[in-house]
Amino acid sequence: MRSWVAHFGARSARELASKERFFAELARLGAPFERNADPVHVTASAVIVGRRGTVLHLHKRLGMWLQPGGHVEAGEAPEAAALREASEETGLALRHVSVEPQPFHLDVHPAGEHLHLDLRYLLEGDDADPSPAPGESQQVRWFSLDEAIALADDGLVDALVRVRPT
Repeated sequence: MRSWVAHFGARSARELASKERFFAELARLGAPFERNADPVHVTASAVIVGRRGTVLHLHKRLGMWLQPGGHVEAGEAPEAAALREASEETGLALRHVSVEPQPFHLDVHPAGEHLHLDLRYLLEGDDADPSPAPGESQQVRWFSLDEAIALADDGLVDALVRVRPT
């Protein structure tokens, strides 16, 4: 993970600041994936793409349209956590775009009293309508990339721009 962060090609001021903070925190944290070990910890999320665009969900506590994601469970790899969280939160059949999943983006952002070092993975879904599990936000839908960019916060915009076809 350290090597990937070191080689992440930041394109914006926010990405550069996130990369620097991520790298500094990884050097300090003894258990970077354990959410109760430190207020700063690594999380995993997914930018889902498909023919219909990208999937966002309305976060229940934050009231913002975000990519699905969450905490990495004990013994779980971050790429597995991103896939698990995205599947739970969308109800979609998903798969990593690459055979050997690597993050494609990172962002550092506050989450209440915690600070999340978020590794973002690119997942692919079929054209089905989302059907999230009970207890998850039921406000989940496909957006065109332009619609998602218009709704997203700065950190997510940086990730979405990376998946826009050139």
